Amino acid sequence: MATDHSQYFRTPRPRPIRPPKLHHATFMTMDVDAMVKFYEEVAGLQPVYYAAHAAWLTNDDANHRIALLRLPGVYPPVDKPHLVGLHHTAFEYDSFEGWVDNYLRLRDLGITPTVCLDHGMTMSMYYQDPDGNGVEIQVDVFGDWSLSKEWMWASQEFSEDQIGPQFDPEKLAEAYLAGQGMAEIHERARRGEFMPEQPRTEMVFDDPWPARLAANPELAQPIPFPPAPGA
Repeated sequence: MATDHSQYFRTPRPRPIRPPKLHHATFMTMDVDAMVKFYEEVAGLQPVYYAAHAAWLTNDDANHRIALLRLPGVYPPVDKPHLVGLHHTAFEYDSFEGWVDNYLRLRDLGITPTVCLDHGMTMSMYYQDPDGNGVEIQVDVFGDWSLSKEWMWASQEFSEDQIGPQFDPEKLAEAYLAGQGMAEIHERARRGEFMPEQPRTEMVFDDPWPARLAANPELAQPIPFPPAPGA
């Protein structure tokens, strides 16, 4: 009698049967304090453990979502925006109102996004942390991940343009404060009605390091290694 084996009985499985969930991102940094301050202000991440050389931050029930390490031997990047590697991390609001209110709160603190994009499935504001890493603050315009996922793989719109139009967050906030809801604002953004006066021509972030090194030349020196035991 034939046995009905799985298709993977004699072949490697291409992926886990039960995939793990993304848990956290870790950054090497020259300035733990500046990074902690930024992530707390922008995304509400608070330290679970905080020391001069490292911090572990969370904004939910996880033990941490962002880790920051000041490791010996680390030195500043050269031409950070064009280095291969992580482009940005992303955090999502579950309501359009909360997303806009966060923009207004940060604006009043003097923290403004580098670029804002309506991707079609999300509306996204991209900030930069002190080290030049991108941080996306987004809202899902469908309010349902299954619907936004379907739109991504099925829509002609997304197949033709995965970036979407830029928008000026002040123009968008003005429409919101005038009483317009997410659906109307999203449609207007997709039509390009909130375009900034000077749209960005390159989808990379600015390089903060030349100015930081000019202000503090000591940052150019690698973080020293601790003395060897007994030295």
